[in-house]
Amino acid sequence: MEFKNVLNIAYLGPEASFSEMARDAFCEKYGINTFSTPLKTIPDVIDFVDKNPFTLGVVPAENSIDGTLRASLDSLMTTQNPNIKILSEVVVPIEYCLLSRTTEFYSITGIIGTPYLLGKCQDFIKKEMPLHLNIIENTTMSECARNLANYNLTYGSIGNRKTAETYHLNILKENINDDKTNRTRYILIGNFETPATGNDKTTVAFAVNDEPGALLEILKIFLENDINLTYISSQPSKDDMEEYIFVVNFNGHCKEPRIADVLNKVKSRTVFYRFLGSYEKNLL
Repeated sequence: MEFKNVLNIAYLGPEASFSEMARDAFCEKYGINTFSTPLKTIPDVIDFVDKNPFTLGVVPAENSIDGTLRASLDSLMTTQNPNIKILSEVVVPIEYCLLSRTTEFYSITGIIGTPYLLGKCQDFIKKEMPLHLNIIENTTMSECARNLANYNLTYGSIGNRKTAETYHLNILKENINDDKTNRTRYILIGNFETPATGNDKTTVAFAVNDEPGALLEILKIFLENDINLTYISSQPSKDDMEEYIFVVNFNGHCKEPRIADVLNKVKSRTVFYRFLGSYEKNLL
């Protein structure tokens, strides 16, 4: 897949975040070399892509612990440009590191972290850090890293590999987070077409009439066409608490005749329908 004439790629900031790591993975995969813009919120990123032609966006869509990030799908299914869709996905391991200006792990007597990060690394702090560790709290990973300049070499901060790269810090210990299985799925969005690769998934959102069997009729379309639904969720519509929006993922690409036919049948039986993309499955 080629992204010609891309002017900018926006991502959920701040700099040195896991979102920037996902951006790096997409840029490497597709040979993207352009300006990047970190933005404060997921809706900001999607709105930026919606309003600016020839741009891409990177936002988190799902976390292995917290589940689906509703802000991503909600914002994506309400863009003014209906052609803004998911183009690709990547799963990023959420791994934190102990960073410092020194290379000597056993010299560390203080640690700088956000309350969230400190909470995620409690086992490491209790078992491997000094008993009388001096703890300094900041608000972001980037701020923690920058703040190391205000302390002597016996201080470290909690960050990720991108933080170390951005602020020229040494990684003293990797994977210090308590949960070793935490992953976040990031999506690349934009107004571009994706080719069928033979290893694709499609995402659509829809709502049905409030009557018995309405959802079952939709699901029967997939069953009768031997299509494997890999994910289905429901959430109340923002406009009507009595109406539910269903989001489904299934194997296949919209350019396959069988999948295209199924999508047309689903669309004809819904009161709301939004195609959210056909794209290659997880890059990692």
